[in-house]
Amino acid sequence: MNIGDKVRLVHGREEGVIYAFLPGNVVEIEIEDGFRIPVLRNEIVTISPMESQRMVKAGDLQKIASQSDKIVSRSPVFAEKGIYLAFASINDRALTAYLINNTDWTLPFSATALDESVPNGLAGGVLQPRSSHKLSELLMKDFESWPVFEFKILYYREGKHILPQPLFKKMKCRAQSFYKSKGQAPVLGREAFVYQLDEENLKKEEPASNPDFSQNLRTSLMGGAEIEKNIPEKPALEKPENVIDLHIEKIKKDFSGLSNDEMLKIQLTTFENSLERAVANGMEEITFIHGSGSGVLRTELHRRLSKNQHVQYYKDAQKEKFGYGATLVKIK
Repeated sequence: MNIGDKVRLVHGREEGVIYAFLPGNVVEIEIEDGFRIPVLRNEIVTISPMESQRMVKAGDLQKIASQSDKIVSRSPVFAEKGIYLAFASINDRALTAYLINNTDWTLPFSATALDESVPNGLAGGVLQPRSSHKLSELLMKDFESWPVFEFKILYYREGKHILPQPLFKKMKCRAQSFYKSKGQAPVLGREAFVYQLDEENLKKEEPASNPDFSQNLRTSLMGGAEIEKNIPEKPALEKPENVIDLHIEKIKKDFSGLSNDEMLKIQLTTFENSLERAVANGMEEITFIHGSGSGVLRTELHRRLSKNQHVQYYKDAQKEKFGYGATLVKIK
């Protein structure tokens, strides 16, 4: 099972989409109208893409029997998550890299390999729902010199919808996490080394927002050298410091008018951005100073770290200096 797969409860009529995997062999399912319910993994079964998603509303059966043969159907649940990079074996020496769309979104995209910061276009186009696109072939003997993979992805669906933020992702394969990522690849239907790209990219935004990103991606997809001359090159993600202080006074000069919730949001945004830049730049570890006050920030950091696929482990850091006020994050 993978995030984005459509499933049905074994002992019920509910159908939905896998939203997240939780501790204790629990799966979070998003059912109709956006409601999410936790269920045990052995209490659900996957639904074939060809299987009908129609569900008859309770209470309509009598109307069907007495008045007509009309069946009232529900709208199928829309799968929002499930974008993957997969490496499938050709033989014992070579792999094929695929970009996989296991969602119901249509995805305009570009994929680039960065070798010593020199971009090499792999593919660009539109990835249809429940489909894959071959990117390149790679040799296992060259694993340590594989490039950084960079993806720029937009979301599209016909009609009026609030779209997720465009996905901008850089990823460097590391041996320790690579061999642990083996599993069934969605859409491909076979074993591969699989990385999820959209694990934390569910924040919605209005379609007109972030015009710079959209313009740059459109240029990348068109491949027009003349157009690119007029667009400033977007800088690579800057490498963060080894130690990030999340105390609000270190992040924002004037915070006197902010509520506790607003300050926490700023701190978490700084944390997420710093961690993303650390992963993109191949850092092995990074330390976050969060203090030892109420513990709200520390608890939320640890919750997010426990779900991040790029984190090998995390622990209290530098106890002799910070007590329990800092967390060391080991990156895969």
